[in-house]
Amino acid sequence: MTTTHVRSQDTEDRWLIYDATEHNLGRMAAHIAFALQGKDRPTWTPSERTGAHVVVINGDKPRLTGKKGSEKIYRHYSGYPNGQKHVAIDKVIARRPADVVTLAVRRMLPKTRLGRDLLRGLKVYAGEEHPHTAQKPVKVESL
Repeated sequence: MTTTHVRSQDTEDRWLIYDATEHNLGRMAAHIAFALQGKDRPTWTPSERTGAHVVVINGDKPRLTGKKGSEKIYRHYSGYPNGQKHVAIDKVIARRPADVVTLAVRRMLPKTRLGRDLLRGLKVYAGEEHPHTAQKPVKVESL
């Protein structure tokens, strides 16, 4: 039995669409990261971009469980002394609605050049409308 190496230009483009109001944020982000990498396909190759393009609609209304809506905090550090900032998730959603889903998926992807390239396949939109209807995305109903 031989192992085949599939190149990214030899794979067909797949488009998936997720509705953020129908899925829990973490579980949805894990499935999106899995699909972006192409690990849900038998042609997965670790060093190539063989995954799907993913469109997330209603990114401004992710489903959060428990008290995460009021208690979850995002932290970032500027690099300077006393430069650590804390921002609650409701303020992040109010200011930049697509960042919550994007950050959740980004942190589940590899921290390499390939991971940054895979993240370009993720499109997050705050409302119901998206400009990717010509690609005929397949809606993901259950996880």
